[in-house]
Amino acid sequence: MRTIGMLVAVTVAAGLALSGCGHNGAPDQGGAGDIPDNQAFVEYRPPGGRYSIRVPEGWSRVESGGTTTFTDKLNTITVNLGTRSTAPDAAAGQADLTALRGTTTGFTPGPVSEVQRAAGPVLLVRYQADAAPDPVTGKVVNDDVERYSYWHAPEDLLTVTLAGPHGADNVDPWRTVTDSVRWLP
Repeated sequence: MRTIGMLVAVTVAAGLALSGCGHNGAPDQGGAGDIPDNQAFVEYRPPGGRYSIRVPEGWSRVESGGTTTFTDKLNTITVNLGTRSTAPDAAAGQADLTALRGTTTGFTPGPVSEVQRAAGPVLLVRYQADAAPDPVTGKVVNDDVERYSYWHAPEDLLTVTLAGPHGADNVDPWRTVTDSVRWLP
């Protein structure tokens, strides 16, 4: 009986040790769209340098006018510098959701709230939307989207939109990005 008890204990201990690993014993890399916990971030300053933001190192970058998009696999960060005469509020966030409803495939509205980030109070609009179809497979993934609006007097509005597959665990990386925004002199 003692041998069976020890065998059970060893089997349970081995199972617990492997519970954080994939089926081949390698560390679990997370679900589709999860940004790795060990992701490195680098500072990005656009031409003209009115703000800086930290983004995941190695992601592709496309700049077009005042918009810069960073992508890697199933995740996207879009940064847009525009203007607005006053800080956006909850009513502005609800108006954004209403506008998105008619123009966004797979749209499901989420909450609108004000959150605190290192740069100050920020308007956060959450929703779900379909990503563009994969160019090879045609598969469409429904994304969780978080849109942060940073206002800086007298009229700078920086919009940072983060998108990744629904259910992906990107809370910490998204917080790193959104806490890193800095207005430059």
